[in-house]
Amino acid sequence: MTLPPAGPATPPGAALPRRVHVGYALGSLATGAFGTVPGLLLLPYLTDTLGVAAGVAALLVLLPKAWDVLVNPVVGRISDRTRSRWGPRRPYLLLGGLALAGCFAALFAAPFGSGPAAAGYVAVAFLAAATAFAFFQVPYVAMPAELTDDQAERTRLMSWRIAVLAVAILVSGAVAPAVVTAGGDGLAGHRWMGLFVAALIVLGAVGAFLGTRGAPTGTVGESEPTLRAQLAVAGRNRPFRALLICFVIQSAGVATILAGVSYFAGQVLRDPTTGPTVLFACFVGPALLVMPLWTRVGARVGKRAALVAASLLLAGGATALVAAPVLPAVAVYLVVAVVGVGYAGQQVFALAMLPDCIAYDTARTGRRQAGVFTGLWTAGETFGLALGPGIYGLVLHLTGYVSSNTGTAAPQPDTATLGVLLGFTLLPALLTAPPLLLLRHYTHPTHPPVPTHPPVPTHPTHPRPRSVDHGVVVGEESR
Repeated sequence: MTLPPAGPATPPGAALPRRVHVGYALGSLATGAFGTVPGLLLLPYLTDTLGVAAGVAALLVLLPKAWDVLVNPVVGRISDRTRSRWGPRRPYLLLGGLALAGCFAALFAAPFGSGPAAAGYVAVAFLAAATAFAFFQVPYVAMPAELTDDQAERTRLMSWRIAVLAVAILVSGAVAPAVVTAGGDGLAGHRWMGLFVAALIVLGAVGAFLGTRGAPTGTVGESEPTLRAQLAVAGRNRPFRALLICFVIQSAGVATILAGVSYFAGQVLRDPTTGPTVLFACFVGPALLVMPLWTRVGARVGKRAALVAASLLLAGGATALVAAPVLPAVAVYLVVAVVGVGYAGQQVFALAMLPDCIAYDTARTGRRQAGVFTGLWTAGETFGLALGPGIYGLVLHLTGYVSSNTGTAAPQPDTATLGVLLGFTLLPALLTAPPLLLLRHYTHPTHPPVPTHPPVPTHPTHPRPRSVDHGVVVGEESR
């Protein structure tokens, strides 16, 4: 039976209902929780609760999420081909989100206690959670390019999303360590934390599914049949290619900060109990306050220039934290807040530039393939977020970090403390600033190009929308 087609995307100049802004943004409760808590707590959970050596723990946090590099483009292709009365993306918001919640609770269930069997279980559970996350995140990130063809409206949509994302990261990242402590630390505390974060994920998935009910979803054209073909499509989109590579490397830098929070609080600040929560609040809290400011900055100087400024602020603040061992704690927290301001801008402008790249490709080729680009984007982002803890774990291994199965960190040699410090400061700075050079290639013609390939016919019940986004990518005003 043929189901009714989704409605057309909102045309340029038309505003989306506030209900859609809020509903779509709620999905960031799920993406924020899963993007934050494993990067924040999984590595120390392995090294300080399950007794896994730092080098092995680095592989356990890296390899399952690196799997998403392969599965995310596949999910993008599947969602591009989906036809349902709920649209091509919304079914996955509900099903993928609920599956993710169950897998996350299982990740910290620890049915085998500590030791090698527990480490193997975590690897399998993390792989399942990463796969479920792909089925939620890829369709979710693809939706803005199909909800509206207006570039300014997309930026507003992204601002709502990033604001909720900041709340999700703040709540999940700051409260999750407190839940572990309240639950008795060790295995029991982590089990309670897993249930708490799973509940956040369910709230976000159900909220996004219900909130976008009845929203325009655009029409999805046929997507490329193979991963190789998808990579070829992305390779021909120069703005997307430059932005993606920069964002992946920067995501690895942000992830090293997240991975190092617990270690930095315990080994450098000597406050393993409240330190992680305060550090995380200082890192994410400013995002809630400066988001409107960053939006105005982007409107004035353009998205690319604003992304560069935010990234340099992040890198500069991280470098200044090298002096943390000789600074009072309050000064350290203030510098971390500066890093958080840069992080907020870096996230909002990269995500706001992605739909522009997708619309540019639609104008260039005549084909709407948001799932292809968001599949590759989320694969790269997930790989970067996995690479950061992996690199941080490798630094700990090389500097002689001592693991423990007691639920608290063991006494560390001076070399390991130095590794904790450099991995939290200089390493993310080096992964954030130099990639900005790639944005020299982030250019866009003033006028939309003529499609280089004839449009591919879509399903007869899903005619191609009449309007496509002809806005520019680099933040200039549309002509």
